[in-house]
Amino acid sequence: MCTRFLWSSQGSPGRGHVLVGRSMDWYQDTGTVLAVRPRGVTRESTPNLPDDPRPFSWTSAYGSVVALMYGEAVVDGVNEAGLQVSGLYLSESDYGRRNPDRPGLELFSAIQCLLDRFDTVEAAVGWLVDSDVQLIGMDVGEKPGTGHIAIADPGGDSAIVEFIDGRTSVHHGSEYTVMANSPVYEEQLELQRQYPAHGGDQPLPGGVDSPDRFARAAYYSAMLPNTSDPREATAYAFSVIRNASAPFGTADEHRPNISTTRWRTVTDCTERRYFFESTTSPNVVWIELSQLDLAEGGPERRLDLVNEPDRVGNVSGEFVAV
Repeated sequence: MCTRFLWSSQGSPGRGHVLVGRSMDWYQDTGTVLAVRPRGVTRESTPNLPDDPRPFSWTSAYGSVVALMYGEAVVDGVNEAGLQVSGLYLSESDYGRRNPDRPGLELFSAIQCLLDRFDTVEAAVGWLVDSDVQLIGMDVGEKPGTGHIAIADPGGDSAIVEFIDGRTSVHHGSEYTVMANSPVYEEQLELQRQYPAHGGDQPLPGGVDSPDRFARAAYYSAMLPNTSDPREATAYAFSVIRNASAPFGTADEHRPNISTTRWRTVTDCTERRYFFESTTSPNVVWIELSQLDLAEGGPERRLDLVNEPDRVGNVSGEFVAV
């Protein structure tokens, strides 16, 4: 479930427009709404765990646009510095037994925490590795929301962060551009080397299993032509993530980790522009962060694409305060 890739439009990391494409695959409709969140907001890190012995808290230094799964859980977004963060499902995730001596950060809030506090991949990764904060798993809908995290910035830097056997595993560098779900990331990289554009000679797979989607995203993003035009770059990114999606009808009870693609996003980290495409709507909407008021003291604002699915184009001015 879910695929993510990072691409720089002029061939080398950070050159041209730096874009991230991701799909959200899930077993049911996600009821996702978009939110604009300003600077200067203090957040509690365990909103679903009021009895947690030691919650972590912070105040947002950066404003952001985020996608809220079920109207609550932050699973994707970009901040005003161009830092982009995505959360993808990983069944192998294990955050370890809750240690009450460590500050707790519920997965529900982890992506928002990174968007609020950091402007580069390096800074975000450094904090995840060096801090004593412990991630806490959560249920999303009726299923465990165990996941891993992908981070990108306008310089073309990238990181894939997993939590295996209670430990943080990080692949940090501009070469780590593609991510899907199972198996764990090191094994995904081994699978990638079997296919064209990465040294292998196996035919490109066409299925919807995680390794198949990973291979297609890696291959097609590596084959994209260079461009300096932001419109073309966005179209190229959408063409790849759509190709790595899972059509309706492909999920079944015998493959619980395969789900239908519910929506896709493309983020232009360079331009601070965030595109959202629902698979049940013919329209693409986008937000220009440069057109948003993210000043401290402002309200959170939301855009309800669940009850108003026919919106189209630049919706930066259509968010409503909550």
